[in-house]
Amino acid sequence: MLTIYSTTWCGYCHRLMSQLDRENIGYTVIDIEHDEASAAYVMSINGGNQTVPTVRFADGFALTNPTVHQVVDRLETVSA
Repeated sequence: MLTIYSTTWCGYCHRLMSQLDRENIGYTVIDIEHDEASAAYVMSINGGNQTVPTVRFADGFALTNPTVHQVVDRLETVSA
């Protein structure tokens, strides 16, 4: 399962989520503007920046502003 750290106004986030929907890839969304701990997590892996989308995989690996192809490739790597 994926966790997507996002905001309501992030166009890149909405694009990624709609692409994941088309690929039938499930995910959970956390709005970092309403979750301080999640905002701190995003900042901890993005050099102090609240860069979204930040995607965390089940194994703890994270990608910042990935393409859908990068997400699919990582999911294939994790399941292999």
